[in-house]
Amino acid sequence: MALVTMREVLAWAQERKVAIPAFNVDTLEIGQALLETVEAEQCPAIIAVGQAAIRDGKLAALGKIVSHLAADVSVPVVLHLDHGQSVEQVVQALCAGFTSVMIDGSRLSLEDNIAVTRQVLQIAQAAGASVEAELGAILGAEDNIAHDDSKPFLVRVQDVVDFTGAVQVDALAVGIGNAHGLYKGRPNLDFQRLQEVKDVTNVPLVLHGGSGIPGDMIQTAIEIGIRKINVATEIRMAYVQGMLSASANGDYYEMVTAGKDAVRQMAKSKIDLFLRR
Repeated sequence: MALVTMREVLAWAQERKVAIPAFNVDTLEIGQALLETVEAEQCPAIIAVGQAAIRDGKLAALGKIVSHLAADVSVPVVLHLDHGQSVEQVVQALCAGFTSVMIDGSRLSLEDNIAVTRQVLQIAQAAGASVEAELGAILGAEDNIAHDDSKPFLVRVQDVVDFTGAVQVDALAVGIGNAHGLYKGRPNLDFQRLQEVKDVTNVPLVLHGGSGIPGDMIQTAIEIGIRKINVATEIRMAYVQGMLSASANGDYYEMVTAGKDAVRQMAKSKIDLFLRR
């Protein structure tokens, strides 16, 4: 099946009141395991390329890999730029065939975030791609994407009103105490703030930092209105741990097979949770 934009899969999620998994891909083998799993589970998915992979020179290569693999599955698949850092990077992703881009202006003032998002929207719409933006800070660190947690980080409800009134994005990531990487203890997510945000916008909401959030909290977030959940760290960890578990003989393909099996198991567990099976 040809790649689709995020609009199509988020509409599917909204109709069913579930969340679409957004899995980060870093290698061919992880991509194979992810696409095999979403096909087996018949789950639409967003396959995201993050900033660490881009710094490793993999933007175009991973884009081609995902596009090639997606052609052999029957479920809708989105090729998504995660935490786009500039208009220039967005253009690079669109030229590489990405069907969805995120512009992360969360470090900017609200006015500057609106301005850069407006630029990206104009470019992405011309390319037929969807756009995700971000308000509030996602704590922790992943792919060298980090915020200083000494500063206010919860999304401001009035900012959501002002932002969505100024630009019409396809998805909005919000900071409610969620964090990149793994959590130390139980996350402290502000579901009241999330409900307040949901009450003032119809834009599909995104939860970054999905790795390690307990199932009951995921369910609450979905019930309130989260329609996309990002998982990167747990996918990478599953792959590495799977490879290490089969490293005794030093056989590369035994290690890769174990790594892919671990990714499949992790991805299936997230699909079951996000689709509330």
